[in-house]
Amino acid sequence: MGKIILFDMLSLDGFFEGPGGSLDWHNVDEEFQTFAIEQLDAAAGLLFGRVTFDFMAAFWPGREALELDPMTAERMNGLPKFVFSRAGKMAEWSNSRMVGEVVPEKLRAMKAESPKDLLLLGSAVLTESLAACDLIDEYRLMINPVILGAGRPLFSKTGGRQALGLIAARSFGNGNVLLSYRGMR
Repeated sequence: MGKIILFDMLSLDGFFEGPGGSLDWHNVDEEFQTFAIEQLDAAAGLLFGRVTFDFMAAFWPGREALELDPMTAERMNGLPKFVFSRAGKMAEWSNSRMVGEVVPEKLRAMKAESPKDLLLLGSAVLTESLAACDLIDEYRLMINPVILGAGRPLFSKTGGRQALGLIAARSFGNGNVLLSYRGMR
C-alpha cells in the first residue's frame, strides 16, 4: 500500500509562490537534483492539480528540460500522472490521466492498490483539498533560505488546524532544509 506524499518548496516566510506566481527563488543545485531523483524513483505516480500539471507539461517534455536535467526529465515524463480538475481539458503529456474532482474513497483505493507512494507536487488547491480530507500521509516541505515578503501561502484553506509530527529533518549544503511530517490522526 502506498502513501500520498506532498512535496513542496517554501520560502522561510511560508510562501510556495512569490509575487506574480514567481518560482525563481527556488534554491536548486546538484544535491537537490540527487534528492529529486531519489524521490521520483520511490514513487509509483504523480498527483497534480490542473494548473501545476499544465506548468509541468509545458516544461518537462521540452528540449530545455531534457538538456538541463535529463535524469529528472526522464522520470517526470515516464511516471504515471493523475490530474485532479473540474475542467474537461488538459495539456498533452505522456502517461497522463484526468481523474476529475477529489473523491476521498477513490484516493484511498488508489493508495491501497499502489505498490509504491504517490507523490503530490505543488498543486496548492489539490493540497488544500487532500489536507481537508486527511488524505496526505506525509508532508515534505523544503524550506528555502529566502524571505519573499509576499506571495501565495500553501496552507490557506485546509479546513482548520491539523497537528503534525516530525518524521525527519535534513539540511542541504545550499541552506535548504527538508522537514518531513506525518499527520497525527
